[in-house]
Amino acid sequence: MRALPVRVDAVLVQALIAAALSFAHLHDLASAAGQDGWKAWAYPVSVDLLMVAAWRRLRSGEAKAAGWCWFLVALVASLGANVATAGLLDLENVPAWLRIVVAGWPAVAFLGGTLLAHGAPKTPRAMGDTEPPSTVTDLAPQPHATEVEPPATVAELPSVEVGSAPPSSAPVRLTPVPPALVALARKVADEHRARTGTPIDTSTLRARLGVPMPLAEAIAAQLT
Repeated sequence: MRALPVRVDAVLVQALIAAALSFAHLHDLASAAGQDGWKAWAYPVSVDLLMVAAWRRLRSGEAKAAGWCWFLVALVASLGANVATAGLLDLENVPAWLRIVVAGWPAVAFLGGTLLAHGAPKTPRAMGDTEPPSTVTDLAPQPHATEVEPPATVAELPSVEVGSAPPSSAPVRLTPVPPALVALARKVADEHRARTGTPIDTSTLRARLGVPMPLAEAIAAQLT
């Protein structure tokens, strides 16, 4: 089985070395300030974790002001420990103000880590301001109502002259006419002949009797 080549990243190696040195300086400063035993090892961890949490908040793009604030606090703590243990401070006789700062650091680190890890991200709109989703019927365009004219009745249809209708070779089906109506039509036709000297046409007969054209044609057929 062929072994995979191990790729060494120079930047990662340098970061590990720098982290180890900073970790040692923080441990020495905490131990000199009276925090001995496991507490001296916990101080470097709290500083590094606060810096990592602040960097993650900056990378997320949310609440950059808080991220930069706590990142600078952790950077000052780490840089201050590195400078203090470089020979500028007598670790055998640590001043009282430095002991107070070291003793109060856990509370500051806890507050910063909690705010960075559990801070509410910004939302474009609060939950109470959300609009209810619109239904499909609201989004679909409503058709415009159009007025439909009622169909014309038989009485409103224009009358058709008998002479203008084209001749048809098909036999005409006669409409049954009551005898009383035939008698009345015959009387009207006689009066028309006596007055004008010409036989009455179907249109005139229809107008005098007030009947539909099919019925007037049937009456005219029985008068001949």
